[in-house]
Amino acid sequence: MLPEGSLVYLLDEKGRRTWMVLSKGMVQLSGVGVVDGDRLLAAEDGAAVTVAGRRFWLLVPGASEMMSSVERGAQVITPKDAATILLELNIKSGDRVLEAGVGSAALTIALLNQVRPWGQVISMELRPEFAEKARRNVGRAGLADAWRLEMGDVRKDRLDVLVDAVVLDMPDPWEALGNVSSMLRDGGRFCSYVPNTNQLEEVVRHLRRRGFVEIRSLENMQREMVVHEMGVRPSYETLGHTGYLVFARKVHVG
Repeated sequence: MLPEGSLVYLLDEKGRRTWMVLSKGMVQLSGVGVVDGDRLLAAEDGAAVTVAGRRFWLLVPGASEMMSSVERGAQVITPKDAATILLELNIKSGDRVLEAGVGSAALTIALLNQVRPWGQVISMELRPEFAEKARRNVGRAGLADAWRLEMGDVRKDRLDVLVDAVVLDMPDPWEALGNVSSMLRDGGRFCSYVPNTNQLEEVVRHLRRRGFVEIRSLENMQREMVVHEMGVRPSYETLGHTGYLVFARKVHVG
């Protein structure tokens, strides 16, 4: 059985998702119809269900699916980039991660999924409207227990924390390096996500000046393959450039 309040989606035979939060009683879903919530609560992940004569599969989302479902405002970090960030920063359960800015919380959801149940993600956001949207998205994903949201400017507002990793999704991350360095432990890992090459160059230069090591930059390109009965071809909707990733490690500079 699935717990009440769980975020799930119904997948139809054409691959379309309809999102819902499990609850008791009859639930009206746009484009689907009226669903018996009690029946879904009694089902298992991957179960087939029939609604208004149509067949669906009830599926519990992973981090990638939850990221795609967020209520959007600013451009979000995509799963292809989030996966690289999680691996390069070695994010694991029990880690403490500082993130700025939170935006729509797509990356926040991926980070929270990794650090739970013993770790914590601390997000700093300047704009109240983004913070409110992030609260809704993280709450909807059921991950708020490991999350701390702080209103402030990561360029100058110091928190009394020592974290294992820092992720900056902002146009001028080099302006925050001095402040975040004081919150990042020695040996800790740093990531910056920027859209343009001139920003990439600037952050790398500042990382070098501050003595960071193992500095590397990359761009992810991803091409989906469409498999038909008569052949295979690349998708017409190739996900090309989204942003540049810069990684580095902080070491003690004596």
